[in-house]
Amino acid sequence: MNAVKLPLRAEVDGDLGSAIVNVISVDVEDWFQVGAFASVIERDDWGSLSDRVDRNVREILDLFDAAEVSATFFALGWVAGRHGGLMREIVARGHELASHGWDHGRVFRMERKAFAEDISRARKVLEDAAGVPIRGYRAPSFSIDRRTPWAFMELAEQGYTYSSSVAPVSHDHYGWAEAPRFAFRPLPGLPLIELPVTTAMFAGKRLAAGGGGFFRVIPYSFTRWAIRQVNGTENRPAIFYFHPWEIDPGQPRVAGAPLKSRLRHYTNLDKMAGKLRQLVGEFAWGRMDLLAHREAARLDSEALV
Repeated sequence: MNAVKLPLRAEVDGDLGSAIVNVISVDVEDWFQVGAFASVIERDDWGSLSDRVDRNVREILDLFDAAEVSATFFALGWVAGRHGGLMREIVARGHELASHGWDHGRVFRMERKAFAEDISRARKVLEDAAGVPIRGYRAPSFSIDRRTPWAFMELAEQGYTYSSSVAPVSHDHYGWAEAPRFAFRPLPGLPLIELPVTTAMFAGKRLAAGGGGFFRVIPYSFTRWAIRQVNGTENRPAIFYFHPWEIDPGQPRVAGAPLKSRLRHYTNLDKMAGKLRQLVGEFAWGRMDLLAHREAARLDSEALV
């Protein structure tokens, strides 16, 4: 295996001078594993479908290399078990590898025991594949919310140091509108930190501004405005995410899926890579584990005041 490279534009402590270092993250799943198609594609059929995640992730790795950006890749255990070489390549190129659970099951549809088994199974496969410890977790579809009070405790008991599993907005598929917008400790007295995906404020309302389908569909100027608001007015880092299938306009079309799901999934796939290149060139970016370390120190300092 190639020697592990240090993060590129961000130093180990995340310092880029006066620039705020935001986090860019990739939820590593294939086109057929998304929640939008869960009603028409059975999990038992995944193994027989066109596998495009390897080529898409490698294209993203090249895009990040060209921009000298380091990132965090939240990978499904199901994917890691089939693409061990890809997991090692992610780490070798200076990025953090973290867990996205086993097979994209939403946490609010699980009982605690099933969740415990899911994150344990995924972590073992990821660590075996890449040869590095897995400390971070992101729930599929940001599915940790008020319905899952036990999820953070389970993550803490299994040794995870941070989660990025909360979308502090209202949404038809997910969301925890009452959650804090920025890093918080969900369990008093325990070190686990939650790093919610970014929202912006307009007319007193929270707007989803952390990437994914919103980034693909809405003009780039909105994301620029939102990140500048978070970095400038609020002096905080933004947390951005996207998926490998979002840069792949050649992926198969799922004709039987609901129209709304198809519109969300396929709109502007051909424009996504270009928008990402613009984004990574305009702002400073780094890894989630480095942000978690900085935010933990900030929260500890505030607690002493």
